[in-house]
Amino acid sequence: MEQAKEGDVVRVHYTGKLTNGEQFDSSTGREPLEFTVGAGQMIKGFDDAMPGMAVGEKKTINILPGDAYGHKDEQAVIEFPKANIPADMKLEIGMQLQLRNEAGQPFPVTVAEIKDDVVVLDANHSLAGKELVFDIELVEIVK
Repeated sequence: MEQAKEGDVVRVHYTGKLTNGEQFDSSTGREPLEFTVGAGQMIKGFDDAMPGMAVGEKKTINILPGDAYGHKDEQAVIEFPKANIPADMKLEIGMQLQLRNEAGQPFPVTVAEIKDDVVVLDANHSLAGKELVFDIELVEIVK
């Protein structure tokens, strides 16, 4: 049976969970995810799991933060003055906002804490620093 290798375009079904079992993403009810193995389109740990898989094969993989979304970077957590936030904006912990860097490019942040005169914003990916568990099924190697 043919096995996936670097450079193959594959289609997979997957379910992504945290180690506590909390699901954060799944292809269930959608089309399989299509990507090129080894092309850097996926997080490294997911990509590295594909070579050698046969069509129809299922497996569960654990991916450490370094091969997923990286370790949490404390320098990406900033205190932002409340005075710079529109007065009519109702802030909530967990809320997603967009800031702009010095070059004017937008980047997402999450409201981590609300203090008296500042809001603590976290620019880390929401899955940074977390070990991920994926159930993967190789559905097809696209010809």
